Amino acid sequence: MTSPFLPVARLADDAFIHVRRRAIFDCCKWDPQVADACVVARYPLVLKRLAWDEIAALAERLTHEVLDAEAELLARPALHARLGLPRGIRRALRGAVDLGSTPGMARIMRFDFHHTPDGWRISEVNADVPGGLNEASGFPRIVGPMYGFDAVGDPARAYAEALFASLAPGGQVALTHATAYSDDLQMMRFVGDELRTLGIEALPASPAQLRWTNGRARLGAAGRPLDGIVRFFPAEWLDGLPQASGWSRLFAGGLTPVSNPPSALLVQTKRFPLVWSMLEVRLPTWRQLLPETREPADAPWRNSDDWVIKPALGRVGEGVGMRDLTAPSEWRKISRSVFWHPLSWVAQRRFSATAAEVDGTPVYPCIGVYTVDGRVAGAYGRASARPLIDSHAEDAAVLVAA
Repeated sequence: MTSPFLPVARLADDAFIHVRRRAIFDCCKWDPQVADACVVARYPLVLKRLAWDEIAALAERLTHEVLDAEAELLARPALHARLGLPRGIRRALRGAVDLGSTPGMARIMRFDFHHTPDGWRISEVNADVPGGLNEASGFPRIVGPMYGFDAVGDPARAYAEALFASLAPGGQVALTHATAYSDDLQMMRFVGDELRTLGIEALPASPAQLRWTNGRARLGAAGRPLDGIVRFFPAEWLDGLPQASGWSRLFAGGLTPVSNPPSALLVQTKRFPLVWSMLEVRLPTWRQLLPETREPADAPWRNSDDWVIKPALGRVGEGVGMRDLTAPSEWRKISRSVFWHPLSWVAQRRFSATAAEVDGTPVYPCIGVYTVDGRVAGAYGRASARPLIDSHAEDAAVLVAA
C-alpha cells in the first residue's frame, strides 16, 4: 500500500535552534528533553490530503460510537469491574446512576492512528484527559511555513471555543491538573491563554483545592463559584485526593459542568473491547480499526512477537511490552505484574506500522486525531525510530499537503 506520508528532510541546525526556542517560549514546551534527548522533532509529519480526510472522517465516526458506548456503560455498573477500574472509582460511577451525573461540557478526545499495510489502525482513544494540545496547535504554526504545508487544525483553539460556548461571558473556570508534572501545567497554561483571549478567566489549580457548596464548586472556601472545571487530572487518580476536595462530585451530584466528565474513563480503559459483546451499542468503526484485544490469559504474548501487552489504564506508552523491543528487566517486571494483577492488563494483536521517510531513513509515526464535541479539530504527531511510541518518541508538527 502507498505511504500516506510525504518524504521530508530534517531542518538545518540554525533553523532547528529557532524552532526549539519558539517551542519553549511560544508553545509552553518548557522542558523539551526526556533524559538527555530532545523530543522536539527536527521534521514534520506531512500527510497527503486524501489520507488526512480519511482519518478525520474515521475519528468523527469513532467519537459518536464511543459516546454511545460510554452512556450505556455508565448505566451498567455490573460491567465496571471487568473494565479494570479501581474500586473507589467504581463506587463514584455508581453514584452517577443513583444521583445523576454532574453535567459535562466541551468533550475532547484523541484517537491514535497508525498506518499499516492493511490501512489505518488505532491503538487507543484518549477520552479522559488527552494531552499534547500545546504541541499540536503550536508546532504547525512554527514549522508549517518552513516547509510550505498547512496545519491540519488548531485543537487548543477549537477546545477553548467549545468551552467558551458553554459558559456565560466573563465566566471563570478552574484548569485542574496534576501539579507535580510540568508537562501538565504547560498544556494548561497554553489552553488558559486561548481562553483568556476569549474573555474567560482561567485559573490553574490542583483538584485538591476544589470545595463544593450546594453542588457548586469553588477554589478554596473563600473563592466565588466556578462556572466550569477543566480537568487534566486522570480520573483513576481522583480517589487519592483528600475527602475535603469532594472529588466524587465530579462524577455525581454536582452542578458545575466538567470537561471532560470522569465517566470518560469507561472507554479510556484498554479493557473496553472486552465488554463489546455484552453491549447493545454496535461499534462498527471500532471493530474495523482496533486490533484484536484479549484477556492476557487468552493470548500467547509471553512467547510470541505477534502480541503486545498493555496496562489497562496506561498512558503515553508507559508499561507497554513488546517481547522483541522491551528490555529484559522491564519485560520481567511486566510479566510479574500481569501474573498478580491480570485485570489491570490486556493483550492486543500487534500490527506492522508503515514508516515515514525522513532524509531517507524510516521513522514510525503516530497521528493523534482530536475531536471536539464530535468534530475533528487537529492532530498531535509523535514519531520514533522504532515501532513503539513511548515517552521517548519525538513530538512533530502534523501538516497536510494541498
